[in-house]
Amino acid sequence: MALVAEYEITCEALPFVDIAESASEATMEIELQYNHGDLPPFIVHVTSGATASVERAFESTAFVAEYSLVGRAGGTRRYQVLPAIGEEAQLGDHIEDLSNLHSLATAEAIIERIRVTGTGWIQTGWFADRRAFDEFSEFWRHNGEFSLRRLTHDGEPEAPGDGLTNCQHEALRTAYEMGYFEIPRAASLDDVAVELGISPSSLSERLRRAQTHLVETSVASTWPPLPD
Repeated sequence: MALVAEYEITCEALPFVDIAESASEATMEIELQYNHGDLPPFIVHVTSGATASVERAFESTAFVAEYSLVGRAGGTRRYQVLPAIGEEAQLGDHIEDLSNLHSLATAEAIIERIRVTGTGWIQTGWFADRRAFDEFSEFWRHNGEFSLRRLTHDGEPEAPGDGLTNCQHEALRTAYEMGYFEIPRAASLDDVAVELGISPSSLSERLRRAQTHLVETSVASTWPPLPD
């Protein structure tokens, strides 16, 4: 039976990870276009973050040869990015068998979403069966670090909030219980941060990532169509 999985791959050599680290205030998702020659382009969706900051990060990495803004939808900007180096040059020192990675990602799996973080990729993918998923996860456990967030059968409903990290869940619940989301607010960001024992900036990031995840998995399961 087919499976749907959400998982995190920790590997700093993956494309765009250094960009996500530099422009940490932005949320970044990418689409790979494998069937476009030896240096296939990427489509990069960027939400939040200053445009100048994100574009400086594009310009400062050796991976990007060219980039162009090709559309907007609300607060999301869509870029086409042409790589300067291929998969082997980018990942060859970190991954033993690149041909196996490509076959795993295209034969019995469909990677539906890739969110880039400062340490790796968070992916959502469809796998033909448990064997296909186990092969994929074992590859990344051997070549990096693989952390499963959610695994369900295809068509099985997801529980609300499934996929949040423990820290994100705690931050949301504490903020809610203290009245941070009330109108008017009964607690400030600083109040909630003190309760959790973290800095306000760390709390702000946890809440933003948690809210982004909830929106993505409930009311925005696909990106909004961009204007032609």
